[in-house]
Amino acid sequence: MHKQPKLTRFNENVLSKYQIYNSIFMTLPFDTVTQTGVLLPLFHDICKKGFSEKQNPTEIVESFFKTYQENPSEEEKLNLLFKFIQYIERQVVLFDAIEDAAFPIVNNMDGVGTLRNSKETAALENKTEALKKHLEDFKVRVVLTAHPTQFYPGTVLGIINDLTEAIENNDLLVINQLLAQLGKTPFFKHEKPSPYDEAVNLIWYLENVFYHSISKVYDYIQSNIFDGETLANEVINLGFWPGGDRDGNPFVTTEITLNVARRLKQSILKNYYRDIRLLKRRLTFDGVEQTITELETILFENSIDPEKNTMIPLNEFKEKLNQIKETLISKHQSIYLTEINDFINKVSIFGYHFATLDIRQDSRVHHSVFSEIVNALQQNGSNLFPSNYSELSEGEQIDILSKVSDNVEVSMFEDEMAAKTIGSIYAVKTIQENNGEKGANRYIISNNQTAVNVMQTFAMFNLCGFNHNITADIIPLFETVDDLINAADVMRKLYTNPAYKKHLTARNNKQTIMLGFSDGTKDGGYLMANWSIFKAKENLTKISREFGIKVIFFDGRGGPPARGGGKTHQFYASLGPTIEDEEIQLTVQGQTISSNFGTLDASQYNIEQLLSSGISNELFSNANNIMTKKDSEIMTDLAETSYQAYVDFKNHPKFMPYLEHMSTLKYYAKTNIGSRPSKRSKSSELEFSDLRAIPFVGSWSQLKQNVPGFYGVGTALKKYEDAGEFDKVVAFYNGSDFFKALIGNSMMALSKSFFELTEYMADDKEYGAFWKIIHQEYLTTKRLILKLSGYDVLMQNNPVGKASIDIRENIVLPLLTIQQFALRKIQELQKNGNVNPEELKVYEKMVTRSLFGNINASRNSA
Repeated sequence: MHKQPKLTRFNENVLSKYQIYNSIFMTLPFDTVTQTGVLLPLFHDICKKGFSEKQNPTEIVESFFKTYQENPSEEEKLNLLFKFIQYIERQVVLFDAIEDAAFPIVNNMDGVGTLRNSKETAALENKTEALKKHLEDFKVRVVLTAHPTQFYPGTVLGIINDLTEAIENNDLLVINQLLAQLGKTPFFKHEKPSPYDEAVNLIWYLENVFYHSISKVYDYIQSNIFDGETLANEVINLGFWPGGDRDGNPFVTTEITLNVARRLKQSILKNYYRDIRLLKRRLTFDGVEQTITELETILFENSIDPEKNTMIPLNEFKEKLNQIKETLISKHQSIYLTEINDFINKVSIFGYHFATLDIRQDSRVHHSVFSEIVNALQQNGSNLFPSNYSELSEGEQIDILSKVSDNVEVSMFEDEMAAKTIGSIYAVKTIQENNGEKGANRYIISNNQTAVNVMQTFAMFNLCGFNHNITADIIPLFETVDDLINAADVMRKLYTNPAYKKHLTARNNKQTIMLGFSDGTKDGGYLMANWSIFKAKENLTKISREFGIKVIFFDGRGGPPARGGGKTHQFYASLGPTIEDEEIQLTVQGQTISSNFGTLDASQYNIEQLLSSGISNELFSNANNIMTKKDSEIMTDLAETSYQAYVDFKNHPKFMPYLEHMSTLKYYAKTNIGSRPSKRSKSSELEFSDLRAIPFVGSWSQLKQNVPGFYGVGTALKKYEDAGEFDKVVAFYNGSDFFKALIGNSMMALSKSFFELTEYMADDKEYGAFWKIIHQEYLTTKRLILKLSGYDVLMQNNPVGKASIDIRENIVLPLLTIQQFALRKIQELQKNGNVNPEELKVYEKMVTRSLFGNINASRNSA
């Protein structure tokens, strides 16, 4: 099957099939405008030709109507453009489903980066025992977040799933019906989802994909690497943010957190019930039948009605399963042993929690909440905090925070945020009682700047009845360039604090630290963010080892490279011995979930890739992973040069106005795709610090300018070219996997840029000069990255990734044209002063609607 080159397999199984099914799709009559399917390819051609002839989007749209329509009314024009948007959205879905169906054919499921490959490599190098030893401790944690980077409602996800299956089976009749269903299923959400809705949408992936793919990977490790022995390490963990992530989301309440935890438990019990029914049909023997029936009954009752809460303790549940296993071995010739082993493994991995619900809040919120707590306690006559607490030095405050404990009542706080924050800590206790400790045992402090931020959280747990026995990890999240630089000093203060050190001892001397790629890139630009995180990891590894602490890094990564995405496993495989790597923890979201983990094959493949990157780093590391002093100096210089270029660009007086008036930034809030507000503060003025990373990166992506993924890289490389020292960076590139992975991801950002779309802005009186600055940096970066890599075209080393991007960009070209046409109309209407509100509303709706397909089409950014 895999004899042909990967690109040939892609062209035959993805591109050709897309052309066939798309032609069927285009002939389906969805509505009264029967001509839509006929006219869209013509419009597509006019867009391509128009941009090549340097026409602007308005000229392109008008020339289409002039050529193919007889004096259409304004209403007819607008109707057709909206129909085009609908069709293109669905073409993206069709392409997704075809690509998903072809995944195991295009990708070699036993090739490089898979467990089978790791096992064979270890055997060849006499490292089988070392591989086993590594897997006794090594873990990968995939944490699902509800960050809105994909616009598919649940109904559409269901169609993609069914369509993928029908395409795998070449079932034309079913494909036809599903395409017709797709044509009539709305994509647009009229109301924002609640955090609970977001959780339910993501639990679909847990039930239908991860439950099966994770256990399949684990079963392989157990039977093929450990020869059937029981493994004490679950190897793969799942984390979950919807319903627990409070950062900037006022809609997450204690009640929602508890409801999501209840739903997670109900979902895992439902999956166990399905499995045990199948086992019951097989295990019809003496000594096992009765136990299976008892377990089936209790699972059924609790999966139907979570309020029942009559599940036996998890240990007892596992014990009963192990008794069944022993009986099968001793009395029934090990019949169906594989099936019972698989079920025992699932119960060991997923427990009663399914995925760990992380709680997260911003340090700035904690700071004001803590003032409320101190005031409320002082007013109630408590002497836990002195009256001058807020005037004390950092050291004095930490000293007090490390000693307090109480059982404060939520009702004593009039301030809503204080009550919610205290409520969330009590919720941790409740969830642990119902779902086990793993149900909720991590509290993340985003925008963490000081040791006080961590100790305030530590104190809050102890004030909420944990009484210096905190059964949760307190995780600081360092995001900005400055915070990453100061991170090691912050941890030193914590490691030398006796109370905190005692807490770490109780947590197996492990400290999880989260690092934010998204906000880091927004703050410091692409190279600086990645290098700052690398350096912070080195410093944090060093200081943690000094204090006998095993540090675990949790990476806040997004979909596109600008948010820490890109080829994730290559990035992890490139980290050398100076960075602790016993666990890989990362967030995945939106289109990254559906593209990397949306099907059983993709999920298994990508979990294996992550596991293998950690294995290869530990067992098969090569010289290209070790950063020499000279490499480090070059990387620092490149990062600082690019940082300066990025900061100058960010401080340009037109930076914020350009995003506000020329991009789709303000339309993100209108898409109703996420429960969080699109900016942090409520002020009417748009401040850079309020901008969330997702709309920020997304707005550049909609403009097809992808600034956060490359800006400053060209300037940094040019410094070496101008000095006649370009050979130094070439040598660094060829000798460093880390730098190569960074440049590879930047290439992806450049590949998705299309400046012809906005070339008309070059003549704009107000923004022309600013557009030219961006365009010039793009040209410089592209030229020098090609020179650095020795490639003729971007992504030359990844022809399948490039082909996929090219097709997707081609599908959405008309969509982007319509979006820019609508943005220009809005600008015209606003300049004229006498705005017709109804007309303005129509064009604003057009911009918002065209966001959907474009973002969904970008999913292979992961």
